[in-house]
Amino acid sequence: MRAVYQAENILDAHLVRGALEAHGVRAFVTGEFLTGAAGQLPAAGLVAVLVEDEDYAAAQGVVAEIEAMRLEADPLDDPDLAPGMA
Repeated sequence: MRAVYQAENILDAHLVRGALEAHGVRAFVTGEFLTGAAGQLPAAGLVAVLVEDEDYAAAQGVVAEIEAMRLEADPLDDPDLAPGMA
């Protein structure tokens, strides 16, 4: 199994997992229970979405589509486009 997506939080991970499964790619969320140990602190890098090795290429395409849609929805998420950041 390979990590195809490093999630910001548990909800983010499950949304990506759901999108992958809607595209026929079996996916798993890992590390979601580790975030409880951090309490209210940001727990970056703990939650990831995994796919089987043979599904990795297809999963990368789906994740790329998701990230592109997020940028379209809110261009301020892209630091290159944020005002005053140039």
